[in-house]
Amino acid sequence: MDTDRMASHQSSRMASPQSSRMASPQSSRMASPQSSRMASPQSSRIASRQSSRMASPQSSRMDSPQSSRMASPQSSRMASPQSSRIASRQSSRMASPQSSSMASPQSSRMASPQSSRHSSSVSSSPMSRMHSLQVDSVQRWMEDLRHMTEVECMCVLQAKAIGVEEDAQGELIVATRDHVARDNLQTLLRRALVVSTELGKMFQRLEKGRWQRVHSTAVRANCHVRSLVHEYSAARNTPSEMQKYETSLLEKCMELTTITERCLHTEDEFFLKSMREAINEILTDVSDSFSHMIDMALANEIQILIRKIESSDSVYTIGSDISNLLSLTQDGPQLCRIIAKEGAVVALFKICRQDCFSDLYAHALRAVASICCVEEGINQLEKVDGILCLADILTDENRAESARAEAAAVVAQITSPHHTSTQHLGSFLESMEDIVTALIKLCGSASCGEVFLLASAALANITFFDSMACEILLQLNAIHILLQACKDRQRVDTPYSKDQVVTILANLSVLEQSAPEILQEKGVERLLQLLGEKPSSSSPSEGAACERVQQKAAVTLARLSRDPDIAQTAIQLQAVPRLIELCRSPAERNNSDSVLVACLAALRRLAAGCPDSIEATDHQQLIKPRLVDSFLLCSNMEESFV
Repeated sequence: MDTDRMASHQSSRMASPQSSRMASPQSSRMASPQSSRMASPQSSRIASRQSSRMASPQSSRMDSPQSSRMASPQSSRMASPQSSRIASRQSSRMASPQSSSMASPQSSRMASPQSSRHSSSVSSSPMSRMHSLQVDSVQRWMEDLRHMTEVECMCVLQAKAIGVEEDAQGELIVATRDHVARDNLQTLLRRALVVSTELGKMFQRLEKGRWQRVHSTAVRANCHVRSLVHEYSAARNTPSEMQKYETSLLEKCMELTTITERCLHTEDEFFLKSMREAINEILTDVSDSFSHMIDMALANEIQILIRKIESSDSVYTIGSDISNLLSLTQDGPQLCRIIAKEGAVVALFKICRQDCFSDLYAHALRAVASICCVEEGINQLEKVDGILCLADILTDENRAESARAEAAAVVAQITSPHHTSTQHLGSFLESMEDIVTALIKLCGSASCGEVFLLASAALANITFFDSMACEILLQLNAIHILLQACKDRQRVDTPYSKDQVVTILANLSVLEQSAPEILQEKGVERLLQLLGEKPSSSSPSEGAACERVQQKAAVTLARLSRDPDIAQTAIQLQAVPRLIELCRSPAERNNSDSVLVACLAALRRLAAGCPDSIEATDHQQLIKPRLVDSFLLCSNMEESFV
């Protein structure tokens, strides 16, 4: 009996408020390898002797599967330095000779829900009931542990890849060595995506009022943010301004974790409603602060990368850094804006102006083309007279074809109709004739489909904003070059290339002098073939390209049919039946309304010149009504009536 009382007293001391704090969600990161290294040989021998006396057959039978999961290797690697010191002091008191002599098999199960029920059955004293209340916090911690396991793995393993080479197994998540896959910036982006995902989940769960999930997600987000900030700060000397944002962000994350935990202990709807508004405001601040901090971190990393490009004389090193920069441009326009603002375009054009780096021209220009998808990139290109540099590369036939092709890609990017601002085109017009001449020559001499695609795309964009470009192309015999290229499967092998060709023909067809040349080069036959363009796969992008080809071919035919000779030739080549089929059969035009409108316009133009070419029924439905009425009639057809 004395032993039972002493064991009950000892177990109640071991379930004190201090130990309940150790069993909270915050302490779910206790027992890391760091804490295991803090244990002295003396304490380990004491603990070994104590555990050998505590491991009776009775205790081994009472171990539950649930408690065995709590002692998994994964959870044993989760202690912060502070909790390790708490555990060390606590274990030093528990591992004294006095406590080891007082320990019973029951006390060895102090942190298990099963053992709490066992101790309750032994004694019903107030001290025992207090012990049961203290174990409830352990039970709550076990419930939270299910949602925190993934975070624990992330913190301990630090996102190490499975199956990496042996020499790469010791790298941190933000490392400083150059051979880390996809560079430090890619890793930073992945970590930022994880945090953004968690914050997005919090918004959704907060709206649904799932408070348990809200709190567990807040704990995960807090853990991810702290891990990212601490590891990045350890790897880089962060600017002072960025350090202020980091401190503020960590405080807000802790506040978010604290305030969400308060919502777990009440069911007061009025209180929860007011807390929801407060949490939503804090969560919005956290999201904004985190986004701004990540932008500053990315800008800092990009500055380091650009300085390496500018200061290095090694072709290999510069090429590797340009590859890293190019991979970053694929992560969206926001990152391209940061890259442009940090001076990447200036650094890349410096390379393109040095003959010693001629092997890097294509690589550097490809990165420039990617950056110029945003207005900031085009503005930077304008400031460094990049258009003159592009003209020099394009007009130098001694340059490698790959470099000229990538220069054409930059031209295609900066002349894209999608850009809202056209201020940069002022200096472009000064070099337009040289650029257009070089591009059409590149189309004629292209060795592969990719080179032809880039050159023809640049020409297609140029013909949209200045009619003088169309006149230059006619003088350069562009129609002959383009139609001959369409016969070469090595150059024009995809709907994307055909889209560029038919775009140029459509813009050239505005000029009256283009009709005789198109007729002479058998361009009408080519247009009818393009009206039958169909995708070779189920790819949505290829299907959309085929729709554009059909639409522009119909538009070109409608424009050219102003010429009676072209209209007569089109009718003789059975253009009318094909246009009617496209109007009446949605499947033939891939259910595209734009193709339908273009085909109706072409039919009406042909009917105006040759009324007898269309049957009475088709004339009654497709020609006589208003265009909008014919469009509504054909767009509602579910099957072909031909």
